[in-house]
Amino acid sequence: MTTVLITHPAFLRHDTGPYHPERPDRMRAIDKALADETFVSIERRDAPLRDDDEMFIALAHGHQYLTDMSTTLARISGGHKSIDADTVASPGTWEAARRAVGAGLDAVDLVMSGQAANAFCQVRPPGHHAESNRAMGFCFFNNIAIAAHYARAKHGAERVAVVDFDVHHGNGTQEIFWSDKDLFYGSTHQMPLFPGTGALQETGVGNIFNAPLRSGDGREPFEDAFRSRILGPLENFSPDLLLISAGFDAHHRDPLAGLELTEQDFQWATEALADVARRHANGRIVSMLEGGYDLKGLALSTAAHVKALLEAGA
Repeated sequence: MTTVLITHPAFLRHDTGPYHPERPDRMRAIDKALADETFVSIERRDAPLRDDDEMFIALAHGHQYLTDMSTTLARISGGHKSIDADTVASPGTWEAARRAVGAGLDAVDLVMSGQAANAFCQVRPPGHHAESNRAMGFCFFNNIAIAAHYARAKHGAERVAVVDFDVHHGNGTQEIFWSDKDLFYGSTHQMPLFPGTGALQETGVGNIFNAPLRSGDGREPFEDAFRSRILGPLENFSPDLLLISAGFDAHHRDPLAGLELTEQDFQWATEALADVARRHANGRIVSMLEGGYDLKGLALSTAAHVKALLEAGA
C-alpha cells in the first residue's frame, strides 16, 4: 500500500483577497515542496465533487446550516463576501469548500477499504474552526469532523479520533464532538490565542483532551504535552481510524502565533501518531491540512509530515 495525496487546482480559486494569510500561495508552496523526488511514490488524486457530499456534511453541521452556506456561497458572482471579520468568500469558494470535504471522504474510502495505507489532503479552505452552525476562522465546513462522521456512517468505524496540532484550538471540531463518547478530540495549541477555547477543563463527555501551550514554548513542552495529554488517552481510546488536523502554524516562522516548533517536531508528532494507528487502527490515517501561513515554514513542515506518512505506510 501507499500514501495518497489528494488535492485540486480549484483550491487556488478560493480567493480571500489581498493580504489575507489564508491565501492561494499556500497551495503553490506545498506543490513545490512535494514535487521533490522524495515523494515520487505518492499516488496523486484529484479532490472530487461528490454527488453525496451534502448528506455527510449535514451529519456534522445540520441541514439548515448547509442550506444557508450553499445559498450564500453559490450566489457569489464576483468580488469578495465577508462571512465574518476573518472569513472571506469569493466565486471560487463554493467549489473549493465542497472539494475539501470530498477530499476527506475520498481519503476515508481509500484507507478504510485498504486501497491506501494513509492519505494527506492538501486542501483549502481549512475546517477545524467551523462549528455545527457557524463559519469562522477562515473555515466554512469542518472537513475533519465530516470525515469522522462519514467513516462511521459509510464504513462502520466504531471509534474515530482526531488529533489536532494546529497552533489554534479547533473549537469547531470540539463543539461537534462534545457529547459523543465514540469520537475523540485531542489538541495541542497556544493559549491564550484565537479562538479562546481549549482549556484543560473542557473535556466533553471524557472524550476531549486539550493540551494548551504558552507563547514561546518549543520542542520540550510540546513533546511533554503531546505524550501526556494526547498519546496516552489516544492509546486508551483505541481508535479504528485516526484523523489528523495538520496545521503548521505552530512553526517558529509563522506570523500568527508564538510557538517555537520546527518541521522536525511535526515529523516527530506524525511518527508518534502513526505508531498508535499501527497498534489500533491497522495503520489507517487520514490527514487534512489546516493552518500554516509562513510559506517556507508551511512547505518544510508539510514535507516533513508527508515524509513521515510515507515511511509509516511503507
